[in-house]
Amino acid sequence: MSVDPQQLDEWLTPLIEKLSPRERRVLAREVARDLRIANRERIKAQTNPDGTPFEPRTQLRGRRGAIRRKAMFTKLRTAKHLKIKTTADEAAVQFAGRVAKIARVHHYGLRDRVEPGGPMHKYARRELVGITAVDKNRIANSVLNHLTPPGS
Repeated sequence: MSVDPQQLDEWLTPLIEKLSPRERRVLAREVARDLRIANRERIKAQTNPDGTPFEPRTQLRGRRGAIRRKAMFTKLRTAKHLKIKTTADEAAVQFAGRVAKIARVHHYGLRDRVEPGGPMHKYARRELVGITAVDKNRIANSVLNHLTPPGS
């Protein structure tokens, strides 16, 4: 089922506004949880929200074999670091704590030190958190399932 977000928004907004703040918070939590799972799986697959693969790591200072060959961001994608924040009006998936700086540098492709006191490096842009077309459909289905009475 392909859902146009504009039409869905126009149709669902009045229904969601009729929910109590508590019910909206529950719905926001469900949506945020689904988004966190989707983003975690996408980070695990090493792909950007548009489907392109992450740019591989670069070698620094000519040290051969110095780059670890395992997947990037294994700890960042855990629930400990990839947090959900919900209110009755919004749901957010974000990085928390010290890892937020690491995630921001990679997400936007910024310059940062490789290690404390080490050389500066321009990191490749690797979009860690985002919403894909599949995620939009998943959100729509989640909202519809929440609004549909049981047994219908």
